[in-house]
Amino acid sequence: MRFAKPLLYGFFIVAIIAMGFILWASSALGPEPEALAALRSDDHVAVRLDEYVVFQPASRRVSTAFVFYPGARVDYRSYAAPLRRIAAEGYLVILLPVRLNLAYFDINAADRAIDSFGEIRHWVVGGHSLGGVAAATYAGRHDDLDGVVFWASYPANDMLKDMDLRVLSIYGTRDISGLDSFEASRAKLPSNARFVVIDGGNHSQFGDYGFQPGDNEASISRAEQQKQVVEATVKFLKEISE
Repeated sequence: MRFAKPLLYGFFIVAIIAMGFILWASSALGPEPEALAALRSDDHVAVRLDEYVVFQPASRRVSTAFVFYPGARVDYRSYAAPLRRIAAEGYLVILLPVRLNLAYFDINAADRAIDSFGEIRHWVVGGHSLGGVAAATYAGRHDDLDGVVFWASYPANDMLKDMDLRVLSIYGTRDISGLDSFEASRAKLPSNARFVVIDGGNHSQFGDYGFQPGDNEASISRAEQQKQVVEATVKFLKEISE
């Protein structure tokens, strides 16, 4: 019985820590009005809100899909605007919600989306920040994918280095992570990996969720940064489709 109180106290402390972590993870940033507006269908893009968000070009057959993991503690809907613009260019785009707003706790989230679209020939996964890390880990476990796209992100290890994958890495010169971290990531990626550096871009402006604490102020507008991100991603998807 003399051990009962210490065990009870220990359990109580663990419970408090766990509750605090859940509350912290649940306090996600965004989405801002631009993101919510992008979740409505129109004549160009049909939007379906289900267990994940599907952006599908209207009246167009698609053969290539882009599955996207959100950044840590960011409401997944915050990426709707740039992803919708990618879909408008002729690609199926799937935006994944993830457990506790932390993609690394839901690495296999892409499974349920990929299994639902058997007609797609080319699959590309990607994500922003921690979402990109999760996408890379998912790709490292699946040899039937065609590519990986990093938005302000890089893999946790070199498991992609020797895989037959196309890789695109997009980041800004004002990113919170610092340019050195992106340069170092080149050693973890295939030799043919492509890098697009957005002059003046930061970490927060890849989505519409406001300014991320600790990030650097961008020297270009959010609209301009997202325009460059969309253009680079669409070019990459087009090359994979050919």
